[in-house]
Amino acid sequence: MGLPGTRRRPPFQAPRIGLFDRFRDRVESREFLRLRGRFRGRRGLLAFLAVMGPGLIAGMAGNDAGGIATYSVLGAETGLRLLWLFPLMMVILAVVQEMAARMGVVTGQGLSDLIRDRFGVRWTLLAMAVLLVANLAQTVANFAGIAASVEIFGMSRLIAVPLVAAALWALVLFSSARTVERIFIGIVLVFLLYIVSALMADPDWDAVGRALVTPDLPFEPSILLLAVALVGTTITPFMQFYLQSAVAEKEIDVEELGLEQVDSVVGAIWTNTVALFIVIAVASTLFVAGISVATAEDAARALEPVAGPLAVVLFGVGLFGASCLAATILPLTTAFVICEAFGWESGVGKRWEDARPFYTIYTFVLAAAALFVLLPGLDLIPLIIATQNLQALLLPVILIIMVLLANDERLMGRHRNGRIRNILAWGTVALVITLDVILIGVSALEAVGIRLG
Repeated sequence: MGLPGTRRRPPFQAPRIGLFDRFRDRVESREFLRLRGRFRGRRGLLAFLAVMGPGLIAGMAGNDAGGIATYSVLGAETGLRLLWLFPLMMVILAVVQEMAARMGVVTGQGLSDLIRDRFGVRWTLLAMAVLLVANLAQTVANFAGIAASVEIFGMSRLIAVPLVAAALWALVLFSSARTVERIFIGIVLVFLLYIVSALMADPDWDAVGRALVTPDLPFEPSILLLAVALVGTTITPFMQFYLQSAVAEKEIDVEELGLEQVDSVVGAIWTNTVALFIVIAVASTLFVAGISVATAEDAARALEPVAGPLAVVLFGVGLFGASCLAATILPLTTAFVICEAFGWESGVGKRWEDARPFYTIYTFVLAAAALFVLLPGLDLIPLIIATQNLQALLLPVILIIMVLLANDERLMGRHRNGRIRNILAWGTVALVITLDVILIGVSALEAVGIRLG
């Protein structure tokens, strides 16, 4: 177990992005260190650029197929009614991501590594089981996104999904940081299109402002399902495991903790801002027109104010790219984290014989998710929403473990949670559990024929 302020390189080799690595290399170079003294006014910005990345990437990961579908259905079904949840989601995600980043910096260990060291094998098995189920469900959501996107262009999922799964499996063996970086950039551009689309749709900004500050959560099962799905797609267990391990892998010093905290908070703000504009864009188009989101093509119509006839193509390409990216990273992260937890050999560059558990877990998650989506009679959009609800139901287990670790003085020393952080952290846990209990209760009543609302 690492003591506060000590570091050790965790087994998990987080995916690295070339742009961030180049900034880091620049900061660590002797020439740059010599010049930094001559340009002290730029030190803060340059230092931030050196450590930025994990928080932004973790936040962006929430805007995958599950996120796009959830936000689209939310806007189409409820209009602006649930916008007040997004400022709350910003705070909640910022609190959770800041904890993960702080633990990664202070201990130099990934979350699964800390769980094993602090709680032992039994709790590690529980946490890894939760992670496996959550990540498998999220990978299913992303293969559903792949299937939905190709069906926009008239291609059968029975052909496209196996081909994409095989290509993604092979990509892990031959991928490069430059390729991943380009995919991220492309996805960012698609998300920016949603922001432009919301502005071009000319929404009632007074109504938007009122909706942001006026809580309204009726006890209607369909709306409760969407509210819980929003929590599940915004704060997934995968994001926290990825973020902490990525921070630890980046070997950020405790002196730079403040900069990484900024990175994690900015990531939370960015992902929720994009999500907010997706809901506004869809609410201002589909909801006003009374169109529900039953297919990916329905959701694509929200881009028509800015993209015109190309809306369907742009949405399909964006959904396909976001889904492929997450469908690659999720199984890979699952394999890394589980191998980290139990001290098994892992690494993309290793032979199958040398890292058999790693490749077996990766292949299982990828193949099982792809095969599930091929089952006949599946409605893809409801399937995606259901996986996000499952994420929310599993989330409290991981959140409670994180808060306990963040309060452990032996691990965190003076960087453990203080009173304000604990109020926010335990408040987040209580809110998520409350939403889950309400969802389960209302769903149970509906199952026995008692309908609310």
